[in-house]
Amino acid sequence: MQLTDLIPILQVAVGPVILISGVGLLLLTMTNQLGRVINRTREFSRALRTLPAEDADGVRAQLAILLVRARVVRASIALASVSALLAACLIIALFLSAILDVTSAVPVAILFLACLGALIVSLLLFIYDVNLSLRALRLDVEE
Repeated sequence: MQLTDLIPILQVAVGPVILISGVGLLLLTMTNQLGRVINRTREFSRALRTLPAEDADGVRAQLAILLVRARVVRASIALASVSALLAACLIIALFLSAILDVTSAVPVAILFLACLGALIVSLLLFIYDVNLSLRALRLDVEE
């Protein structure tokens, strides 16, 4: 294999590299969101210890929503990470296919579909988390 043979492969690999960069920014946003959920949970937990029992129902409802949100964001982060890992594997598969002169596109296609599938589910979970945060805000407003 000549260096000139490698240039088209590098051009094809740029797409997954950009995907990894974008997923990295999404992961930054998601981990910030998880941090906010954790901090808010700690605030409500401290408040729950000092509140009288008759005033604690609203705080317990908030804590229940925050627990669900933490799990949803954690799953979203995990799937986004899997997406980035699959994109990295996709780049390796592209190079190995070219170097080993493999003509089957099936492994590359499977990796690409799995990568985007994980990313789509991750983003759907993140949207669900935003909706849960609005539900928690509604509880605050109703109080």
